[in-house]
Amino acid sequence: MSKSESDHTIVITPGEPAGIGMDVCLASDSLLPEALKRIYLADPEALVARADLLGIKCSPRVLATPKDYAPGKLNVIPCDLGYTVQAGKIDTRSGPYVVQCLETAISLWEADSRTALVTGPIQKSVVNQSGIAFSGHTEWLAERTQTDKVVMMLADGELRVALVTTHLPLSEVPCAITPDAVRATIAQTLKSLSEDFGIAKPHISVCGLNPHAGEAGYLGREEIDIITPVIKDFQSNGHLVQGPLPADTAFTQQSLQNVDAVIAMYHDQGLPVLKHSGFGHAVNVTLGLPIVRTSVDHGTALDLAGTGRADPGSLLAAIQLADRMVRT
Repeated sequence: MSKSESDHTIVITPGEPAGIGMDVCLASDSLLPEALKRIYLADPEALVARADLLGIKCSPRVLATPKDYAPGKLNVIPCDLGYTVQAGKIDTRSGPYVVQCLETAISLWEADSRTALVTGPIQKSVVNQSGIAFSGHTEWLAERTQTDKVVMMLADGELRVALVTTHLPLSEVPCAITPDAVRATIAQTLKSLSEDFGIAKPHISVCGLNPHAGEAGYLGREEIDIITPVIKDFQSNGHLVQGPLPADTAFTQQSLQNVDAVIAMYHDQGLPVLKHSGFGHAVNVTLGLPIVRTSVDHGTALDLAGTGRADPGSLLAAIQLADRMVRT
């Protein structure tokens, strides 16, 4: 390893091979500094085929182990796809491949804890249709690393949104808003803001569940019975946690002043706001895992695969954030 090369490794899984994952990997790699050590977990032949489609020169260096890494090359640890993929056309045979790439990433981290993971977009329906139960990267990684509680956060610069619940039908959300769930989400967010983002005294806003944060109980009692008591516990211990705030005002410019993160109760309460402000450049971060994991903020965009129009901005941001977090 050269003196300028990082002493940790970023491993990148492109995700669904029919989508834009390989496109943005190929487009972003030349924009990253040579000293940033990164390895792609993918099918080398599929990468070359997609590069040809995009008009990008690509000569992957196929590695047996990370020790074979060569700076300045497109370093790939091979995962066999098993068929010739067509850009934009999904195939259930990609399901086992997607999971194989993730398994390889976890194995590399288990062998070297200085490994961070960046994941590309997947088509969850394809993985499930292939016979593998899969509700998302976040849940799979939590189960695979035997982590009891993880928190999904999206970050766009100084705006960060963490979620109490993630991929649940809306009808199931109220039952999942429990004191333990709210408490664990706040605690993990505070811990990560301090340890991973280097914020000495984090300040968090917490949304209510109901319109107008329940309006004193007239629109629901979750704020009174569940959320407020938890917030008061953190406040009594000296933490800067405020709320519950109505979600329709929690994201105004005035409300976000001096706030390091907003905690939303469910997926579509907080993420549309963040994606409106920074879609294509935001980063999905899983807090609480023993491995640093970031991801892109977009889906597979099958219609853009192989066209050269996919924006690599979110992948670049995810790689750069993973690099900063693993250094911390």
